[in-house]
Amino acid sequence: MTASFEELVAEAQSASVDGWDFSWLDGRATEQRPSWGYAETLGRRLATASAALDIQTGGGEVLAGLSQLPRLMVATESWPPNVAKATALLHPLGVAVVADADQPPLPFASEAFDFVSSRHPVTVWWDEIARVLRQGGTYLAQHVGHSSVFELVEYFLGEQPEHIRNARHPDADVAAATAAGLSIVDVRFERLRLEFHDIGAVIYFLRKVIWMVPGFTVDAYLPRLRELHEQISNEGPFIAHSTRFLIEATKPTS
Repeated sequence: MTASFEELVAEAQSASVDGWDFSWLDGRATEQRPSWGYAETLGRRLATASAALDIQTGGGEVLAGLSQLPRLMVATESWPPNVAKATALLHPLGVAVVADADQPPLPFASEAFDFVSSRHPVTVWWDEIARVLRQGGTYLAQHVGHSSVFELVEYFLGEQPEHIRNARHPDADVAAATAAGLSIVDVRFERLRLEFHDIGAVIYFLRKVIWMVPGFTVDAYLPRLRELHEQISNEGPFIAHSTRFLIEATKPTS
């Protein structure tokens, strides 16, 4: 029997959104993955590092899934529920988790790491990344690109101005990294299909990825949620597109 709108809403509202694990969406939403395979790529690179830092690690899920970590591995996270989750997940693996507000400076000495990584950072402080990297060190990350999932964003917020649509453009990060004194090694961008199969998946996603529709609550958007529920029920999945880019930069040797 198909669940009602009210049942789907209640289920999505009661689900925990701690951490950065999206397994609750299994069977309810699908997202095409970037061709470069970030976790596998990160695992290969970390296996050869001696001292590494993962910035904005979320609940620590990416690092916990890797088979080999450096002798010194540190992760930072700002959101208290994620700090607790990452600590429980990563401490048994020998990873030090540091609670750190997403503001400079990073709480580490200059040139402390030969490798820095991040998956989907909310903000990127390029000067700080350059400072904590050793000469010859590498920054490797997967960033969220511009206009990501904007079909869903604009369904609730209406058409967005160009400066909002183009925020997080890879060209801006390339310019900022270069200005911080880093040398760009590689940038790869992809636009990826995302499908929401029920309204519960939409609600869960917007509760978890809070910057998509700032201040989102079911009560605030109840009429639009009902309309979208009917649309999905009658026409099939709501289609959106996420954007991702892989960026690698190095700190030159003098």
